[in-house]
Amino acid sequence: MKFILAIALLFVFEGYLKAQSDILITPHRVVFEPGERIKEISLVNTGADTARYLMSFVQYKMTEVGRLEQIAELEEGQFFADRYVRMFPRSVVLPPNEAQLVRLQLRAPSDLEAGEYRSHLYFRSEDHRQQMETGDEETRTEGLGVRLIPIYGITIPVIFRAGDTSFELEVESAELIQGEDRYYVEMKVKRHGNQSAFGNIVVDYHNGNESHQVYEVRGVAIYTPNKYRIFRLPLEEVPDADFSSGSLTIRYKEHRGQPRRVFLEHIISLD
Repeated sequence: MKFILAIALLFVFEGYLKAQSDILITPHRVVFEPGERIKEISLVNTGADTARYLMSFVQYKMTEVGRLEQIAELEEGQFFADRYVRMFPRSVVLPPNEAQLVRLQLRAPSDLEAGEYRSHLYFRSEDHRQQMETGDEETRTEGLGVRLIPIYGITIPVIFRAGDTSFELEVESAELIQGEDRYYVEMKVKRHGNQSAFGNIVVDYHNGNESHQVYEVRGVAIYTPNKYRIFRLPLEEVPDADFSSGSLTIRYKEHRGQPRRVFLEHIISLD
């Protein structure tokens, strides 16, 4: 029987370290700080079978609601990083529970245009044992059939900055919305400057002497060249409160660091 291979792809973006393909990637975000030229990424096969991993760069843009869409051409105010970053190795076969370091080397000239350069490193895994079995069957059988071979992928951003870069954030609009099952905060955030923002969003509810955290999400990006991003934040319920009074404080804070910088703070009055 001759097999037609149907391939399923899974893309996992920031905030996720592990996919259904049993790949563990750390870190899930690579940023070359000033003066750094080498970064290492740990790739671990946490599955039960030997797998082959292929690494390559892909390009994404972020939509106004935070989705990442693959692109091929630069947009105004955007710079790709891949032409300045060497990667080795580009493929590896790992038995179960084995690890491999992937090294990234930054080779950027000093006269680059000021701004943030970003590409996404794509790790694609293939079941090594299943591939070999499929190849054998193709050569010794006749007829027609379909075999599903899952090929999963994880992408992580790789970023470096040239020259002077900075950003500022401001809330253009924010309001409390009552949905069918819960309350939401709908918020539009504007980004100024030539650098992306990356951090955690926290929403606290205040009413008199009471204070409750009603929302938190980590690892939120607003990438260049986007000028703004729209958020819809589902709030947790507060006992004996219906958000008809008090206030909501929204903070977009630095992802790591002590103390963590607050990129923006906005208060919604509910009275």
